[in-house]
Amino acid sequence: MPPRAYRRLENEERRRQLVERATELFGEYGYEELSMSRIAREAGISKPLLYHYFPGKRALFAAALQSAAEELGAATTPDPSRPPAEQVAASLLAFLDWIDRHRAAYGKLLRSLAVAEVRELIDDVRDRTVQQILDGLNPQGGGDGPAARAAVQGWLWSIDGACLAWIEGDLDLTPQQMQGMLLGGLGGALTGAGASLPAPA
Repeated sequence: MPPRAYRRLENEERRRQLVERATELFGEYGYEELSMSRIAREAGISKPLLYHYFPGKRALFAAALQSAAEELGAATTPDPSRPPAEQVAASLLAFLDWIDRHRAAYGKLLRSLAVAEVRELIDDVRDRTVQQILDGLNPQGGGDGPAARAAVQGWLWSIDGACLAWIEGDLDLTPQQMQGMLLGGLGGALTGAGASLPAPA
């Protein structure tokens, strides 16, 4: 391998490691409480070297969010060969499993909504989830109408509160138990809007 290509791979690996460590630290301390000096110290590098890879804390935070979003997106991408109701159930369980593994990070994430990148990330996840559910609605049972859209959006907003209560209230519930409770809420919201997901064959 040419020296230049090797150095590029080495730099990419160092950057990946920094993003990984920063993601852990942002999850532990939150955006406002964490400084670049602390990140450099915890990562075992000099502050100038950290600034070589990232021009500032916001850029590093954006990279950490992007990494988390990619991991979560890969975990929750539905299998299109499965019925819509099963897709929603599987994606929700994958989401809850991810939260269970990253409890501190998720709580800090939701409490960092004043940061533009966090709002954008949360909004993007919500928009994709809303569309995924609406695409799977029974055409004979409400379809993609305004009432169904409002019901799904309201349900998604309620998930944030339920998950915060779960991870910060030390509730003794498994991801599977949370999934069952939240799916019941979705079913009730859709029924109230005159919509439904087709039952599995």
